[in-house]
Amino acid sequence: MQICYYETSKNMIYIILNRIFEQLKKVFHIMSKCEQCIVRQFSSLKALNKDELLKMADCKTSYTIKKGEPIFEEGDTLKGVYCIKDGICKLSKLSSNGKDQIVKLVKAGELLGQRSMISEEVANLSAVALENMEVCFIPKTEILGFFNENNAFSMNVMKTICGDLKEADDHVVSMGQKSVKERLAETLIYMHQTFGVNEDGSLHVQLSRDELAGMIGTATESCIRLLSEFNKSNLIALDGKKIVINDISKLRRIAESL
Repeated sequence: MQICYYETSKNMIYIILNRIFEQLKKVFHIMSKCEQCIVRQFSSLKALNKDELLKMADCKTSYTIKKGEPIFEEGDTLKGVYCIKDGICKLSKLSSNGKDQIVKLVKAGELLGQRSMISEEVANLSAVALENMEVCFIPKTEILGFFNENNAFSMNVMKTICGDLKEADDHVVSMGQKSVKERLAETLIYMHQTFGVNEDGSLHVQLSRDELAGMIGTATESCIRLLSEFNKSNLIALDGKKIVINDISKLRRIAESL
């Protein structure tokens, strides 16, 4: 009698666990569908129809990229594009003196590798995770198929590339016409408005002094001196790598040379 009860209980547990497993499979299957992905609404992928999204879901590969790891490196031949599902990365270029200069910060919803894929050139920049990231890789053959068959998608891709070129133009003008102090204020405002802050009020994106100096195009010593100056003026507060903006209005006036 006891053996029979034991076997019945074991079978019931097996059935319950199996049902839970099947439900979990359904949940993860739904989560993996590209049409269920919220971040695609912020990229060129929003122009794809349901059939194209289903096709993309079947061929994409999802990766977890840990903080500090590269998604791809300068000089790599990219065989597709990367969709940032979660996290932030930096796009940087290695200068002739071996210094890593940040060109752009990229957040969830953006695509990486579009220009290199279309121009059939190697990657001009490196993409490195600033925090743990979730990234989806979509093969070049699929993207080019959508590009040839879906005019709205191809137009969105071209608009994105044009937007990147405009940002590059604005950056060149800023580097040539603004002082280092103005560029630092501008960059701190950009990081605040684009990526937000943590619960303690510090900027969500935390860059080393070397990285921040490279982003504004100056020596690390000059960047540290200006941050200290901003701190003494109570424009910002410093705690290690953490930066809290205390007076964004004054920073904006500095950035705009007012």
